[in-house]
Amino acid sequence: MLILLPPSETKRDGGDGAPLDLGELAFAGLASERWALVRALRTLADDTDASVAALKLGRTQLFEVERNRQLTASGTMPVIDRYTGVLYDALDAPSLSSDARAFAHNHLVVHSALLGPVAALDPVPAYRMSHDSRLPELSLKRHWGTSIQAQFAPLSGVLLDLRSEAYTALGPLPVREGSAYLRVLSAGEDGQKRALNHFNKKSKGEFTRAVLEAGVDFASLDELLAWAPSAGLTLQRHKPATAGKPEELALIV
Repeated sequence: MLILLPPSETKRDGGDGAPLDLGELAFAGLASERWALVRALRTLADDTDASVAALKLGRTQLFEVERNRQLTASGTMPVIDRYTGVLYDALDAPSLSSDARAFAHNHLVVHSALLGPVAALDPVPAYRMSHDSRLPELSLKRHWGTSIQAQFAPLSGVLLDLRSEAYTALGPLPVREGSAYLRVLSAGEDGQKRALNHFNKKSKGEFTRAVLEAGVDFASLDELLAWAPSAGLTLQRHKPATAGKPEELALIV
């Protein structure tokens, strides 16, 4: 089983790990794409005005340019500890048990715009770059092309996608049995189920924490669906797979 999370624009400062080593990251086949983006982002950081425009920064966010300037020299920390924001606050990775963190490293991936998919405990620096960042002469969608998709294609077992659609577009999951996209829906008093926007992030974080604490490597979506009520979760099949799109599950909150 593998759960895919989106990244967050906000990140913790610091880190006592050694500087970024692309050779330590999961999905080693993406090394050349990663290195090209690291070089491009570090070069962009030499021009503050260009960085502000490319990364859509405000006046209070100029520290992000310095983060990018120090990208290959600053300290690192595990991926799930680096990211902050609504989803990661709900996940609260630093408070997970050592067993849950070890399980996360084998079964949880975060999709970084800069580094592609990285495992939960992979060491990464603080940086600023999003799916819609515009690096000079570089389109992220064209740059990643089908390389991320090719890394996912041979994976077996359950693949559960909690990414936003913008990140899904940078590396779609294979359409097969066991592959599914998770939507968070709210059940209204009228019985209708509606998609949540900002608040879906909190539910995704809480769901992910529940799976990590359970520590079960679910062999099928049916097993995951059967387990959900024991964790106080309402998880249902939502839409069948179609051409080019995997099945959808719904987390009802």
